[in-house]
Amino acid sequence: MPADDELDQLDRWLKQQVQPLPPPSGTFALIAKRARRRRIRKALVSVAGAAAVAAAVGVAVPVSMSLHLSTSSTNGNLSADGQSAKPATPSQSSLGNGTRLPSSSASSAEASAAAGGAGSARASASGPNSLGWLPPNLTPSSVTWDSLSTGWVVGPAGTPGRCGANANSTICTSIAVTHDAGQTWSGVPAPVSSNITGIRFLNATYGWAYGFGLWATDDGGKHWHQVNTGGLAVTDLETVNGRAYALFGRCTQLTDGNYRVSCTSFTLKTAAVGSDGWTPVGGVPASLSAASTGTGAGQQASAAIELGSAAGYLVAPDGTLYTGPLDGTAWHAAAKLPCSTGPANGDGQPLGLLLAPVGTTSGNTSRLAMVCGQAATGPTSVYQSADNGSTWTGQTAAGSLPSKTQPESLTTRPDGTLIVAATAGSPGTPSGGIYRLVPGATQWQAASLSDPSGKTYGFTYVGMTSATQGVALGGNPSLHAIWMTTDGGQTWQVRPIQS
Repeated sequence: MPADDELDQLDRWLKQQVQPLPPPSGTFALIAKRARRRRIRKALVSVAGAAAVAAAVGVAVPVSMSLHLSTSSTNGNLSADGQSAKPATPSQSSLGNGTRLPSSSASSAEASAAAGGAGSARASASGPNSLGWLPPNLTPSSVTWDSLSTGWVVGPAGTPGRCGANANSTICTSIAVTHDAGQTWSGVPAPVSSNITGIRFLNATYGWAYGFGLWATDDGGKHWHQVNTGGLAVTDLETVNGRAYALFGRCTQLTDGNYRVSCTSFTLKTAAVGSDGWTPVGGVPASLSAASTGTGAGQQASAAIELGSAAGYLVAPDGTLYTGPLDGTAWHAAAKLPCSTGPANGDGQPLGLLLAPVGTTSGNTSRLAMVCGQAATGPTSVYQSADNGSTWTGQTAAGSLPSKTQPESLTTRPDGTLIVAATAGSPGTPSGGIYRLVPGATQWQAASLSDPSGKTYGFTYVGMTSATQGVALGGNPSLHAIWMTTDGGQTWQVRPIQS
């Protein structure tokens, strides 16, 4: 046991005031500095979050404000309102059954722009790796409009091996869009495929690219996915009233890439907007071919779709006209047409038989016009129907196009004027043009073409988007342009596909 004096000494030591060791020099200044940094970062995060919310509010546009046209497609040139519909389920169809195949989502240009931010995209707007870049020398093979100002074209552009932003630089398929009726254009990502020949948009959101395969977009063409067609080609596709109709053809891929002249049978199918489930249209044979003409199965055939404002029409390979409502329900055979279909022309339409609704923009949904004849076999004839194609009256001694001119595409104006795009029927003859036949006239009138090349070339497509505005494809291919009219088809001007 320790002595008393030792305990007192210990007590005194324990009760002494403890003096803490001072921190290193500058410690308190460093702590204050770090605290200020944390306060600044917190303030910046708050400001950025507020800006992001403001930006999201600023770009949100109500769907109801989108522009939709109630006028129907005339030979595929105009789409109508894109009202929503319940998508079909994959189990409803054995072809085009809703299966998505791997395809290009967005171009590498879009991916680069997304990685670099908006400023990076703007800085490289003139190069092939920029979003919206328009490749040079785009030659349109198909055109579609969803309003009087907005339209899309698809076709090859650039040089194989140097095709800009495509994931495969040997594939030059390109898409361009205009928002000012063809005055200026910008690039849109295209599916990476060399088998695309046509494009159709229902509205600014939903569209399809087709050919030896089918691709769909639900964001205005920024991204595309491939639809499983079971190995069938798509030879024709039209849109109206929230639905799309397409001809799925059993065709052969030819060495020159044109599959549409090699098809032997077709199936008419429809899909609701936003759906990849394509279902056969009831009342139409599941396999349409030329077999019923007595020539036997396996013969090369042709077929075409036309959509009015209240009814749809199918020209079958055997010359039967089918018609029905636009809600996807059953169609029926209306009549045997007074002229034969013939083989397919270069665009897949029946050679020698062109059909178009008349007066759909004025509400008349039962009138049809038909132009028949092949340059190699004689003059053309014009037929009219006032009862959805059940009966026809013809102008057998009038309405002939210039000698050896082959009609390729037909459209109409609400007043009944017929407009035809035509090519040369044989080598060494005039190369065709655009012709009008006004009501009561007995001869076609050649439209005035403002061609800067001073030459005459054939035209493969014509369509009217209103009573006065229309678009045509063809002419001098070196112009890399579409043609447009603003006076009902009397005069046509070149609109180059350029920014």
